[in-house]
Amino acid sequence: MKTYRKLIPQNDQEFVKLSNNFAKIPNNCCGISEAELAELRTVASDYGSKVEKVDEAQSNYRQAVVDKQECRRLLEGQIRPLIHRMKFHPDYNKGIGAKLGIEGSATVYDLNNSAPNLSVNDKTGGTVEMRFSLRGSDGANLYMQYEQDVEWTLVGRAMTSPFIDIRPLKTPGKLEVRRYTAVYTQKTQEVGRFSEDVVVTCLP
Repeated sequence: MKTYRKLIPQNDQEFVKLSNNFAKIPNNCCGISEAELAELRTVASDYGSKVEKVDEAQSNYRQAVVDKQECRRLLEGQIRPLIHRMKFHPDYNKGIGAKLGIEGSATVYDLNNSAPNLSVNDKTGGTVEMRFSLRGSDGANLYMQYEQDVEWTLVGRAMTSPFIDIRPLKTPGKLEVRRYTAVYTQKTQEVGRFSEDVVVTCLP
């Protein structure tokens, strides 16, 4: 049984190739009946179509995330200066702010001695959702490290949580172990301590 398990690839694309090879076997080859081959060809064709649909859906999802993040960045760039102008206008009061949802709590955090509370969630295919606490900061810089790597790579500068890391797997179809960390930012500068490293296994 172990020998046959090794001959079946885990990667979908490689398995599609294998099933297509079997579908091309001549009838009655090596004791395989015509009926068996006919059934195999039908299932192999169906499987190949389903793999294509999954690949297309993953590609569309990643693009949708990119489009959403860019649109949010533009919208925040419009709203933030409006909030600033309104709060310094003589007609502004807390009642207006409460209706708009821009009256924050009075809690003050010492960012110089704080670290984000980071959590990550694998979304398969290399996509990872990262959530972190803001605590009055302007956002956070998010870093990632591949297994066995020494250097950290900046994933993004996030002003809101969650942030989606949409980079694909280094090797398609293969499990990938990553480590993430985050640090607060204030006026584009990093402040405070880095969060505890969070390890995630990215599934194909």
